[in-house]
Amino acid sequence: MKPTLFLLAAGMGSRYGGLKQLDGLGPNGETIMDYSIYDAIHAGFGKLVFVIRKDFEKDFREKIISKYEGHIPCEVVFQSLDAIPEGFKVPEGRTKPWGTNHALMMGENVIHEPFGIVNCDDFYGRDTFEVMGKFLSSLPEGSKNKYAMVGFRVGNTLSESGTVSRGVCQTDANHLLQGVVERTKIERHDGVVQYLDEDGKWVSIDDKTPVSMNFWGFTPDYFAYSDEYFKTFLSDPKNMSNLKSEFFIPLMVDKLIKDHTATVEVLDTTSKWFGVTYPQDRPDTVAKIKSLVDAGVYPSKLF
Repeated sequence: MKPTLFLLAAGMGSRYGGLKQLDGLGPNGETIMDYSIYDAIHAGFGKLVFVIRKDFEKDFREKIISKYEGHIPCEVVFQSLDAIPEGFKVPEGRTKPWGTNHALMMGENVIHEPFGIVNCDDFYGRDTFEVMGKFLSSLPEGSKNKYAMVGFRVGNTLSESGTVSRGVCQTDANHLLQGVVERTKIERHDGVVQYLDEDGKWVSIDDKTPVSMNFWGFTPDYFAYSDEYFKTFLSDPKNMSNLKSEFFIPLMVDKLIKDHTATVEVLDTTSKWFGVTYPQDRPDTVAKIKSLVDAGVYPSKLF
């Protein structure tokens, strides 16, 4: 069975402003998502599932889904604030959805095969889809508790317009993930990659240090773990009183690793990430896509 690609398209770009997912950056108005989907199809993924906001559906179907008809099967699911387990209530005043792992949970009824999950506003590059597609496709039928994450080399993921947030990964000798620490300020300074730690000090790290760009690979058993742990998350008064608390994928993954329930293999990639973190990143992203098209990596018109 071919793996599915699950695309997180429910978020707004707070720093960039507006719906980054619909921004045409390619020579014929292609979005970053279009390039991810083109690469995924060529890497052997057999279905797309998008998680979006319900009020975004009409625009999304007209501008996005319509392009892929005839190329690959597509499904749409919706993330909403009130999609929580029975017995829990949305805290008064909360308007923000519950984060990336909550968005992932919305796919439970339509995904029954190994799947990769990606952001829609990150340009991951072809190699990332190939390494993840190979991992998911090679899993034995009915496989459980063996997951993966594409580990970008941190030096390939920086922005020239400011600091970036990345999940800095710790791995063992077998390339299995031991933990992910979210670092909210990473940049290159005097040629060296550094992050700002909890004490306000800049810490240098090697260019090849693996970081998470939210490209994960799971099997369907992951949904049941998420359903159960989300109840624990909602039962914590801190998470209910903080109106911006989020149920992130690394939070769920970290629990499964610490409990020795699952392993997560970190897949190395030589791909260079780019995207539009800040408005001033846009011209550079347009130029990078154009150079890939000019070099023949992508056709000028994808679909």
